[in-house]
Parts: sequence; C-alpha cells; structure tokens
Amino acid sequence: MEDPVAADDDQNHVLEFRLPDLGEGLTEAELVSWAVAVGDQVELNQTIAEVETAKAQVALPCPFSGKVLELLARPGDTVPVGAPLIRVATEFAVAPAQPDTPSADRQSVLVGYGPEGEPTSRRVRAANLTAAQPDSSEVSTEPAPIYPDMPGRPPATPAARKLARELGINIAFVAGSGPGGAVTVDDVRHAVPVSQPPSRIRQDAGPDEDEAPRPGAPPVPTMRPDGGIIRSIPSARETRTPVTGVRKRSAAAMVTSARTIPQASAFATMDFTASMELLDHLRSTDSFTGLTLTPLALVAKATLAAMAEFPGINSAWDEERKEIVTRHYVNLGIAVATDRGLLVPTVKEAQTLSLRELCREIGWLADVARSGRAAPTDLRGGTFTISNVGVFGVDTGVPLVNPGEGAILCLGSIRKQPWVYRDELAVRWVTTLGLSFDHRMIDGELGARFLATVASLLEDPLTLLGMI
Repeated sequence: MEDPVAADDDQNHVLEFRLPDLGEGLTEAELVSWAVAVGDQVELNQTIAEVETAKAQVALPCPFSGKVLELLARPGDTVPVGAPLIRVATEFAVAPAQPDTPSADRQSVLVGYGPEGEPTSRRVRAANLTAAQPDSSEVSTEPAPIYPDMPGRPPATPAARKLARELGINIAFVAGSGPGGAVTVDDVRHAVPVSQPPSRIRQDAGPDEDEAPRPGAPPVPTMRPDGGIIRSIPSARETRTPVTGVRKRSAAAMVTSARTIPQASAFATMDFTASMELLDHLRSTDSFTGLTLTPLALVAKATLAAMAEFPGINSAWDEERKEIVTRHYVNLGIAVATDRGLLVPTVKEAQTLSLRELCREIGWLADVARSGRAAPTDLRGGTFTISNVGVFGVDTGVPLVNPGEGAILCLGSIRKQPWVYRDELAVRWVTTLGLSFDHRMIDGELGARFLATVASLLEDPLTLLGMI
C-alpha cells in the first residue's frame, strides 16, 4: 500500500469511510478494485471502489469529498461490515447527513441494499441514494492497518455457533438452510472443517523443494537482474485461485444441498413443435415488439400453470420445526451463467405475470446478472428454479435443488429429431425436461405428475393462451 498523504493545512479534517451495513444478512464484502489512488481528489458520491458480496457486485460511492490519504484494504481482501476502507482529508468538517437510526431503517450506501418494497409486475430502477456520513468524532488520525483477509459472521442460531466451536468448524464456510439463510444445527452437523482459502492467486513456479522435477519437463531459465541465468526450473503447471464471493457461497450451498436434501429426479422427452410455432407467431405480434421471446419464457409460463395444479411442488422443508412450508406465491429463480459464477435472480410474484411480463423480467434479470448489476433483492427469496442447460447444447441435466426450495426444473436443448407424430414418422422439435426434487416432501408420484403436466401444456400450448 502507498504511504499516507499528509493534509495540506490545519483546516483539513480526516474522515474514515467504513463498509456500511449491507443488510440481507450479509456481514462482509470482498474488495474487487479501487477506482481511486492515494493523492487523488474525490467528489461527493464519486465511485471509489467496487465490492463483491455473496450476492452482487456493486460500485461503492464516497459519501464526502476531499483528498485520498490512505487506502485501508487491498483488492482481494475480505472486509467485514464496519471496517475502515479509506481515509479522506476534507477541507471542512462534515456533519452527518441524517441522524443515526437503527440499521434496519437505514438506507445503505450500496445501491440495491436496504428494505425491499412491495413486489410489482414492472421493474423500477433504484434511485441513487446519498450515504449517511460517518461520525467525525469516531475518526482517528492514526494510520489504520490494512485489514486482513477473514470471514465475517454469517447469520446463525446460537446453538449452531456453539456446536461449530465444539467441532472446530469455521461457520463462515457453512451454507445456511434456515430462515433468511441462517446456519442451523443440522447445517453444522453436515459440514466438515474447511480451511480458509488463500488470500491471493498463486501460481506454482515449480515443484516443492523435496519433490523431484518431472523428467522431460522443459526448463525455464530464471534471470538475474544483470541478465545472467541463475538456474532452470520446470514451468508452472498449476494455478491456485482463492474461493471467494459467489463461488464460495455457491459451493457451500451445493454441499449443503447434496448432504441435507434427499433428491430424486424425473425426466420427460416431449414434442416441442407446437410451442415453437406459437413462439414464432407471438414474435410477429405488436405485443412482443422489442422483446426477445425465448422458449424459456414459455416453459416458465407452463411451469407456473402446472404449479397452480400441484402447489406441493412449491414447498420448502423446515428442519428445525419439522414442518413443510407450502408457498402460495412463486418467486421464480432463473439460473444465469456469469463470469463470476452461477447466479439465480428471481422473478418476484411470477404467478401474477403474463407471458409478456415474464419475458421482460427474465431478460432484464439475466442482463443485470451478467453485467454484475444485480442487487441482493434480485438474488434472494426464490421458491422454485429453472435451469436452461439447452443453450449449451446439452440434452438434459440433473441439477441440485437450491437449499430452501423444493424442486428445480431443467430445460434441455431443443432439436429437430425423428418423432412419431399421428402414427407417422416425422421431423419434429424435441426436448427433454428434467426435474430434481426434495424427496422428503415431494413423492415420486407428485413429481412425475407435475412434470407430465408441464410437458403436456408445452405440447399443446394453446391451453396456455388464456394465461398469456
């Protein structure tokens, strides 16, 4: 890190900006990059850094203007809520923009955090929020140390924390299946001690000292500053990448899913031709002008229609209370592959949306997820998920059920294939649907009947017209 820059004169006041309360049960964020350097002049609400939580990557604006004295964290560091990020020298003392209030009522400086409004069928862009200023009385003029890499405190029941301590398990690496993602005793029992990942990407320059080089490995000369060769070592053959952010949380959730949810699967290969013809027709209408209408949207609509007939599919298992929670609303998760890993933005109250509204919401959420602009409210609260592996040319898959949900539907590739249609061999559009479900609360009969109903609706999509 660079040395701090001294204030220009005695009129300057040094302020620290600390990582704000993120809400959503999040207790830490990883610093992705700085947008400013020591000595830079920053303006009010200017973006100074990008941080990544387990759910989103967002730009972080500075709540005051001045000259950057010190950067208190490095890219790649995991910073707990309340830890100092940056020290800025301001020309005048800065008073708080608003009185302190409990964290539950305070709007965060991170766009997209804070209380969630009532669900609507239309997405509205979040307005820019002005951050509350830190209390200058708490600011120390002494240089603050670089904050070390360390996990935060995830939401967990007291009993779960006690058991984790007794078993020597780092609870920060245990995915929670309780309300709001809280870690429960059962989650800890199914976890194993996980060592903290390294804080930096490291490329091995060669084998360990006690390990002989691989015979025939091409030597790579190591040069002295004066150009002389010191010795030759084998080329790098491994890259170690720290598991952070989305990848860390996703991995923990999948381990929890595999260990705590007894999962069963069912498959249905079906004639998708009528659905393809309907999609072609709808794309030519004024209602879908400007929208990208894909098979995924129609599959989502058929899934919602079938779920109304089989509400038990839209359920969750409450391990602590030994109850099955059946939801009478659907927050439809759509799995999206991004550069950061797999994200699952959710279409809130999807059962109330028309096909056109579903199409718009799915497209918008996929776009913000891929661009890193998804807010935590877009990525939480799912009750059922659809994964479209067909876009990768895969026939079908067996995805794991997300903790807190009861099932996940997999849409395979849609291809022209030979198919017996009206007792004659014909070339038809064919796809395979796969359903993974929690067998504790969804019997094989329920899962099979639900999947068969989805397939039937897509084979004769005119039955959906009244709901489109």
